[in-house]
Amino acid sequence: MADDLEIPWFAGVSRAERWLVGVSGGADSVALLHLLVNAGFRDLIVCHLDHQLRGRASTEDARFVRRLAEKLGLECECGRIDVRERMQVRAESLETAARHARHEFFARCAENHGCHRVLLAHHADDQAETVLWNLLRGSHGMKGMREEQTMVIDGVKLQIFRPLLGLRHAELVAWLESRGLRWREDASNFEPVAIRNRLRNEVFPLLAEISGRDAVPAFTREAADAILREDLESEAVARANVLDPQGRIHLPALRKLAPDLQRAALRKFLIGRGVESIDRALLERAVGLLDIGRAAVINLPGGGQLRRREGRLWVEGLS
Repeated sequence: MADDLEIPWFAGVSRAERWLVGVSGGADSVALLHLLVNAGFRDLIVCHLDHQLRGRASTEDARFVRRLAEKLGLECECGRIDVRERMQVRAESLETAARHARHEFFARCAENHGCHRVLLAHHADDQAETVLWNLLRGSHGMKGMREEQTMVIDGVKLQIFRPLLGLRHAELVAWLESRGLRWREDASNFEPVAIRNRLRNEVFPLLAEISGRDAVPAFTREAADAILREDLESEAVARANVLDPQGRIHLPALRKLAPDLQRAALRKFLIGRGVESIDRALLERAVGLLDIGRAAVINLPGGGQLRRREGRLWVEGLS
């Protein structure tokens, strides 16, 4: 039932603390905001970034979010960025440019408001799309989003929380409709231009037609299993203690690990140094550095390098 939405995450956190909430104006983030207010969260900072991708509609989204925050008695911070210009300047895809812009905006909000906790409205359908896309683009395993995640953006530590990962988009829409609550509909969500749009509107309906069942739960279960495996790997890597006092990988220690744990250790090391787009092919090249008969350096996404010298591996050249 739409009136019976349960958010287990709410039970374990303080409603008295300050939280940043990412609100685009769409159904998912508007539902999250109302659910938080209904659950007794009061010190909420509504954060909205106008990507300037849809002209007047983007401006109306920002106006809607500001009015919603005012109606709920909440502080609101709105930002603007020309995502298309960023794409050209930084040679990023549309989705990557928009994601990076949002992260940088949240980092600024965190500094402005003295709060580094960010609530986002990703749900089960988003999780399934993420898992499938990571699989298709060759990422290590069918990795999905975590309910809680820490990242560092421009030197600012952010704690990201996704309380709605256990709910479907349709459930959130039904909940809003049952209460007569309004949201903004983004018409571009139905256009076959972005990868996620095509996965959502074309691939998952086709998978459901072929299999005769909803495909989303299978991918969300795999996401949970992949997170469990990753946690076990991380624990094993931590016990192996492969880093030297300078934070470089100690190759003799790395060579003692099984191949899967070697890749896990290298992935964790690269993530910790700000390397993005770590796929299986990159990890295989990194593992190749263990062979002293092969090249002592490989290129990394973002222009840096992973280098081997005197029994150590380290990253250089990344800002």
